[in-house]
Amino acid sequence: MAETFTNWSGSIEFTPTARAAPGSADDIVQLVAEARRTGGTVRPVGSGHSSVPIFNTPDTLVSLENLTGVLDADASARQARVLPGTGLRDLGSQLADRGLAMENLGDVDYQAIAGAIATGTHGSGVRLGNLSSTLVGGQLINGLGEEVPFGVDAGEGEDHDLLRAAQVSLGTLGIMTSLTLRLEEAYDLHRQNYITHIDWVLENFEALIESNRSVDFYWYPRSDLAQVRMLNKPGDEPDLKPQGELKKDETGPNYEIIPNDRALHFEEMEYMLPLDTQLEAFRQVRERVKAKHRARVGWRVLVRTIAPDHALISNAEARYRDGSPTMTIALLQNNTLPYKQYFDDLEPLLQEFDGRPHWGKKHTMTAEQLAPLYPEWETFQKIRRQMDPDGIFMNDYLRSLLGEEGK
Repeated sequence: MAETFTNWSGSIEFTPTARAAPGSADDIVQLVAEARRTGGTVRPVGSGHSSVPIFNTPDTLVSLENLTGVLDADASARQARVLPGTGLRDLGSQLADRGLAMENLGDVDYQAIAGAIATGTHGSGVRLGNLSSTLVGGQLINGLGEEVPFGVDAGEGEDHDLLRAAQVSLGTLGIMTSLTLRLEEAYDLHRQNYITHIDWVLENFEALIESNRSVDFYWYPRSDLAQVRMLNKPGDEPDLKPQGELKKDETGPNYEIIPNDRALHFEEMEYMLPLDTQLEAFRQVRERVKAKHRARVGWRVLVRTIAPDHALISNAEARYRDGSPTMTIALLQNNTLPYKQYFDDLEPLLQEFDGRPHWGKKHTMTAEQLAPLYPEWETFQKIRRQMDPDGIFMNDYLRSLLGEEGK
């Protein structure tokens, strides 16, 4: 019996029958073959940062911790092939050594690259896509034990359906053995964090998102203050500055400057909504929190933006909103405090604004509710079944999420 696995926030625990840490594609092929022989399942796991049971399995839990590093890089083409278990924190420095950098990063860098891409992890910026949108190719082991190239690795373009399915796949197509990423020339960022009143942010949100490369804000429910984080390449900073205290002012490589250090673990629910520069959804969230939850909310509400993409089940997928960007509203709660009543009360409000949940964070939506939000939902399902006809990579949670219960 393998040891109990606990996710990053501590809200999910399970004990698989076995744990494996393959060191090669051949090792993964053997794991899949054994699962097919016994009728078992395998689920890949990276850092365990997801706060939904996407990685749960009663059978074999597959860690990619031994598959790390940059395989090769082409600075002129601005691409690199990386191994799936590479942590984002390590990947930044390894790419920088080759003169390259990720286009953007998320709020934290604890995740492994394959898991971050599979769940649509994102940073902020109306002209910056999520991490998944930078996946242009790769290879994976499917549910038949075949190593399948996709995207540029298969000589296919970025509009090919298998690539678009792989970009946000929840680990249901197979286990990645390499990922080919579209990158930028290595660059520095100037980060400025301001503490201001939330009313200033509401009045200036449209100007902030248009004038900054990346900007987001936290609202502190107990004080009505907000922290605005502005990230720009040195020399490109806008004239518009928040009224208030400059709390942080630093410049350095993008992979050091973007992520926050989160010593405090937390639970999170995040919904992706059509961009509304008037922030009506946030205004309603704010009023609800002030009226019902202010005494119990220990942390923050975070608002970010994402450029549109065309992955089949990306929650920033463009066709859903006629090509407009996405805005996100995330509710964060200390993992030592109750979160369920808070999240359950706010979730229907976010859904009223055509919200799509972040695949790796707390939510209660199932396939019946999700399918109408994704125009190419059935295309993804068809590809998933072709890649894994026997459900080797499924678990109970994913069957409910994707509408495969009883199949």
